[in-house]
Amino acid sequence: MVTLLCDAMARKSKWILLAYRLPREPSAPRIALWRRLKRLGALQLGDGLVALPADSRNREQLEWLADEVHDAGGDTTLWVAEPGTAAQSRDLAARMSAAVALEYAAVIEGARAAAATPPAQRRRTLARLRRVLRAIRSRDYFSSRDGAKATRAVEDLASQIEVAA
Repeated sequence: MVTLLCDAMARKSKWILLAYRLPREPSAPRIALWRRLKRLGALQLGDGLVALPADSRNREQLEWLADEVHDAGGDTTLWVAEPGTAAQSRDLAARMSAAVALEYAAVIEGARAAAATPPAQRRRTLARLRRVLRAIRSRDYFSSRDGAKATRAVEDLASQIEVAA
C-alpha cells in the first residue's frame, strides 16, 4: 500500500490549500462551508486550513468556496504548494486514503446487511448505496483498492435482487 501511495503522490505532489476565516455569527455560512469541504473530501490541516490534491476541478471548487467565504464577510487565501518532504506527501495521501477507506467499508457493510432485508427495501438500499458510492469515488483521489471491493459488494447486492425478481 505504501508503494501505491508513493506512486500516487509522485503524480499528485502539489496541493491546493485554502486558508479561511469566517465570523462566528451567523453560523449558517460556517456550516455550509464545512459541508461543502466534506463533500469534496478536503483534508483538515488545521483550524481554518484545508488541502486537496491540485487539479483544475479542485482549484475551481476552492475558488468558488473562497468567493462564498468573502460574500459571508470572511477572509481567504488560496495556495498551491508542495509538501517539504516525501514523508509529508505520503502522510497527506495516507490520511485522505484512510478517510475514504472508512466510507467504502460502510458501503460494503451496508450492502451485506441489505442482503437480509425484504426485496423492496433491498432495492431502495441498492439505489442509495450506488449514489453513495459515486460520491465517494469523486473524492477518492488516490484510487483506493477498497473502491473495487465496495463496487463488487454493491453489484453482488444488485445480482441478488435480479435473481429474486
